[in-house]
Amino acid sequence: MSVATTTAREVTRAISSGRSKDKNVGSLVFLGALWFSLFFGVMVLLVLIVDTAVKGAPRFDSELLTNYGSIVRPESTGFRAGILGSLWLMLFTALFAVPLGIAAALYLEEFADKERWWNRLIEVNLQNLAAVPAIVYGLLAVAVMALMGFNTTGIVLGGAIALALLILPVIIITTREAVRAVPQDIRQGSLALGATVWQTTWRQTLPSAIPGIATGTILGLSRAIGEAAPLVVVGLAGSVLFDPTGVMSEITALPMQIYSLTSNSQEDLRTAASAAIIVLLIMILGLNALAIFIRNKFQKTW
Repeated sequence: MSVATTTAREVTRAISSGRSKDKNVGSLVFLGALWFSLFFGVMVLLVLIVDTAVKGAPRFDSELLTNYGSIVRPESTGFRAGILGSLWLMLFTALFAVPLGIAAALYLEEFADKERWWNRLIEVNLQNLAAVPAIVYGLLAVAVMALMGFNTTGIVLGGAIALALLILPVIIITTREAVRAVPQDIRQGSLALGATVWQTTWRQTLPSAIPGIATGTILGLSRAIGEAAPLVVVGLAGSVLFDPTGVMSEITALPMQIYSLTSNSQEDLRTAASAAIIVLLIMILGLNALAIFIRNKFQKTW
């Protein structure tokens, strides 16, 4: 009997007895624990969403979107000011964060000398900033507003600065990953034809990385639209009875209104807050769906 035949029989015997390296008892227990954790987390999330939807079902009407907040008539209170305020915040957050984030990512990935100590310091800080609590960015936004000479709180500019600072590390990191995914052959071919590094980056690398950049940017904005902690710090009110008219206009945001009404003693207001949570969730899921569509539609396979 050959050695190969003996070895094959031993392997077969080990597999059938459940003692192989890939199918031992410990690995199966660990795999089962992972699946149970995933199932438990998803089920808890679904239960919370269904419970919130059931509580807010009586207020799924047009008045929820078109009326302003009202304590006098809680049965018809609405979130018009909060929805418009969130849209204004997302617009100016994108204007502040997206160009700066893309420019910083291109510099770090294409132009920066990675041997310089300050570039390495920036690399380390970017990884750390992505995990900083959101409320810290609100405090930083207050400091920035003070340095700029603005004493008014609760305006579009303050909220947009706070949210832009919040998502800036995310945009930089995702943009760098998208740029890094572009093959070096494209860069080398452009440089071989006489293009400069800037021309190669602007005309070849950046257009090729746009699907990944757009996906990361939208996901960053979907995180920002649901944040309330930094907006509390910059002084956004829980209730505003008018539409925003400019960057210096006082506003509220949908998360702020939800936070304000969930602790109210009136049952009608808490019901409206539950319905508004579903509206906010739909907005976030819509942004995530748009990011997935862009990734699947325009992603290139090299």
